[in-house]
Amino acid sequence: MRKWISSGSRFEEEIGYSRAVVDGDYVWLSGTTGYNYATMTIADDVVEQAEQCFQNIAAALGEAGCTLDDVVRAFFIVPKREDWQPCWPVIKKYFGKARPTSTLIHAGLYTDAMRIELEVTAKLPKKA
Repeated sequence: MRKWISSGSRFEEEIGYSRAVVDGDYVWLSGTTGYNYATMTIADDVVEQAEQCFQNIAAALGEAGCTLDDVVRAFFIVPKREDWQPCWPVIKKYFGKARPTSTLIHAGLYTDAMRIELEVTAKLPKKA
């Protein structure tokens, strides 16, 4: 059974996508930026944006029935190379236990205000 999860971002409705889709044993979570979706604001600092990315992702994964510790794959997009290394401690903080596979690319994002985007795949825990 497929389940769609929304963050409440207006972009999901306007463009026609979901923050996450649960299907079978997996959760596919789309590119998530550092927007605070409750206020539709974004911090200037890349580290603050990375923190918000993980908070947004954790909320969607929680609704799906798993946690950041269940993430098996991560895909990072960072427009500026110099923004990547300052994010490492944040990534380790949230992925230190799961240690998912990951890929990084440097590419432009929807707006210049967005300094990091993250996409993940998680495997739902087995039910006891």
